[in-house]
Amino acid sequence: MKFGLDEHARISAAIAQAETATSGEIFCVFARRVSSHVDVVLAWAGALALIAPLLLIPLGFTAASLPGFVDGWTAGHMAASDLAIGLSLSAYAAVQVLVFAVVCLLGMIPTVRRWMTPRTVRASRSRRAAMAQFLAHGLHVTENRTGVLIFACEADHQVEVIADQNIHRKVDADVWMDAAEALARGLKADQAAEGYERAVALCGAVLAENFPPDPRDRNELADRLVEI
Repeated sequence: MKFGLDEHARISAAIAQAETATSGEIFCVFARRVSSHVDVVLAWAGALALIAPLLLIPLGFTAASLPGFVDGWTAGHMAASDLAIGLSLSAYAAVQVLVFAVVCLLGMIPTVRRWMTPRTVRASRSRRAAMAQFLAHGLHVTENRTGVLIFACEADHQVEVIADQNIHRKVDADVWMDAAEALARGLKADQAAEGYERAVALCGAVLAENFPPDPRDRNELADRLVEI
């Protein structure tokens, strides 16, 4: 998903328009990815590599099932049992390596990696990244502590709206859900700019209701979308 100059200009204009009716500050961030989730992929690969060979046992899997492990001739005396056990262990190890490699390769596909990663993990990491952006862009040091961050992560399909402490004292956190859903719908429909515009308008309406403009108010944060 890409934002052209026109989309950036529209979002900036939406922020400027919303802030004319409030002393609050609105800032937007769009992240391509906040985590590779490689640890989750490796966990899946390791777990399936351990489980897959066990599932093959009821199906009659043996070393002979893999080409190259047995030449087709089998010794019929007890001395051959150690060899058979060794071949079986080698066959199961080969299956484990194959499963681990296949799962890791599949985990490189963004859609599959997102499916592998639990929603709670994606939400937690996106929120942590959103908080980092909130602090990095100084939304926590506005004069009246009335900054609002509208954040989206493309890879994880996560949206966050974070408001500063003075807003929390007056506004219930649930009121930001409409803004988050508006942005999520826009992103899903490949209309990211429209999604941000609607989210900004909704946040602006909430801020205007609770934090009207002050004649001494100044624009403390740039009215723009930051892409990371």
